[in-house]
Amino acid sequence: MQIDDLKLILKVAECRSITLAAAKLDMRTATASAAIKRVESALGCELFIRTTRHLRLSSAGERYIPQCEQALAVLETARQNLKGEHDAIEGELRVATSSDLGRNLVIPWIDEIMDRYPSVSLRTHISDSNIDFFRDSVDIALRYGSPSDSSVYGFKICNVPRLLCATPTYLAKYGEPEHPDDLAQHQGLFYQLQDIINNVWEFTDGPKKYKVKMQGRRASNDGDLVRRWCVADKGLAVKSALDIADDLLNKRVVTVMPNYQHTQGELWLICPSRQSITPAVRLLRDVCREKTAHILNQLVKEGIVDKRVLINE
Repeated sequence: MQIDDLKLILKVAECRSITLAAAKLDMRTATASAAIKRVESALGCELFIRTTRHLRLSSAGERYIPQCEQALAVLETARQNLKGEHDAIEGELRVATSSDLGRNLVIPWIDEIMDRYPSVSLRTHISDSNIDFFRDSVDIALRYGSPSDSSVYGFKICNVPRLLCATPTYLAKYGEPEHPDDLAQHQGLFYQLQDIINNVWEFTDGPKKYKVKMQGRRASNDGDLVRRWCVADKGLAVKSALDIADDLLNKRVVTVMPNYQHTQGELWLICPSRQSITPAVRLLRDVCREKTAHILNQLVKEGIVDKRVLINE
């Protein structure tokens, strides 16, 4: 049996679809079907139960797939051990990331990796919508929030405070709110996901929590646009400290109501399977940790965020 055929078998088991697996591996569906038949013929049993609408593992497949996965992982480890450090960083990074984070931070970081390692290529999916690894043909995603699906593999990159921000010009014109009750007099700039506008903002001063339904005339499903509106004096926005760090450090915007904290989030790198965790992905993980730590340290140094954000547990 060929190793590429076995890799296809694992991808079909992961996607529960020959068509999706073929698309992720850049091959024709007919070629993938032929490869499955070769493996099943060599084993003398069917690995998948196919119907017109569904595909699932057979009992033989349920026994075979985990062992096949382990065997390929051992072979891949052996291959990597024979390669030099430079040569090991290769292959295509299929990365999904949110709009603001991706355009302004992550893509430039990946560009640096690609400049150092010519064998690395990039395919990006930049969107603030929820990612489906199978539908969107991506292998890794950088997303705010810890993964809720126990079947995926994730690496925490850092803690990420969410900050209420506005420009000095906006605050000079409309006044600076000092308490959540004061926000009723201000324009909110809202992120929208699947027609749901996030116009209810929550804050805490420690012992007490506050929930405020904001008014506002601008909403978008693109976080980068919300940030641009904020920088253009259009109102108040709640933004990830990473997304708006450059604007804060260069005094284009300032934090508002620092004594009333918004929810702290986390940044994670998520993979759908162990096979997705290549040396290039590990390098991207390490680069993201290094770069985000530098940004957060700058924000701590300027007194914009609390130093406890650097405790990455």
